[in-house]
Amino acid sequence: MRILTWHIHGSYLYYLVQGRHTYYLPVREGARHGYSGRAGAFPWPGNVVEVPAADVRDLDLDCVLFQHRDNWLYDQHEILSPAQRGLPRVYLEHDPPRESPTDTKHVVDDPDVLLVHVTPFNALMWDSGRTPTRVIDHGVLEPAGVVYDGRLERGVVVVNNLGTRGRRLGADVYDRVREEVPLDLIGMGSLELGGLGEVPIPGLPAVIARYRFFFNPIRYTSLGLAVCEAMMVGMPIVGLATTEMAMVVENGVSGWVETDVGRLVAHMQRLLRDRDEARRLSAGARRRARERFGIERFLADWDEAFALVTEARPARLRAA
Repeated sequence: MRILTWHIHGSYLYYLVQGRHTYYLPVREGARHGYSGRAGAFPWPGNVVEVPAADVRDLDLDCVLFQHRDNWLYDQHEILSPAQRGLPRVYLEHDPPRESPTDTKHVVDDPDVLLVHVTPFNALMWDSGRTPTRVIDHGVLEPAGVVYDGRLERGVVVVNNLGTRGRRLGADVYDRVREEVPLDLIGMGSLELGGLGEVPIPGLPAVIARYRFFFNPIRYTSLGLAVCEAMMVGMPIVGLATTEMAMVVENGVSGWVETDVGRLVAHMQRLLRDRDEARRLSAGARRRARERFGIERFLADWDEAFALVTEARPARLRAA
């Protein structure tokens, strides 16, 4: 299929385009969110095509994939033709609701649009109204030649701009834990917090694989791809038992999740002392990642979603 979408979350987009469809990304000058095209350090495949935003209306498309409320509210009216706005449409929701965790109505209220959530938790919390929904779990590539080592007696945290994103992303949790546990922070803006800065995406798995465990301090956001990627490497995961994290990490099998930060600290300290336990959890984390976050299942789910909206609309889409 020929699918128009925007560059919203680079890592997610990179995994999505591993499939067999052609993805057109609008580009324009300036800092407008979503118009960066093939930006970033990703080895984008040839089926990802940049198109000047002014030329999008001339494209012959099969489907439009929205990924942000601005795409839905503004962008489609600016760059799509009237005929393109009537094409099969999918809205990919990356996050749980922000205004109220239980009573926020989704920006899409349309029975002819398929709303895709990236976790069951997100689908549970959004009020999706009359819009048909489904969940497509994350999918990540297994990095070639990278295996968990765990020789560094430290934990690693991968969060972008943690210092400016505050309590929701667990900045205060990170500060508390690093007083008792040696941690290294990786990501944009991490240097300001004494971290290591950014690590290019292709080289990140080999870097984190040296650490004893992966710590996720985030209170409330969607399940981060960094967690899925770390599990695919075989990193033992330690984090807060909130959102979908509580259903991804099995205590004593693939890592440890708690809502008591003090108990998390105790788990981390024990992992630093006991490398054998870390190795056992590593095997469980990698096994879980392969079962739940395999790229083949992910791409097959998306193929099914695109087929549903293009072949079964509108009445059969509502029924499905």
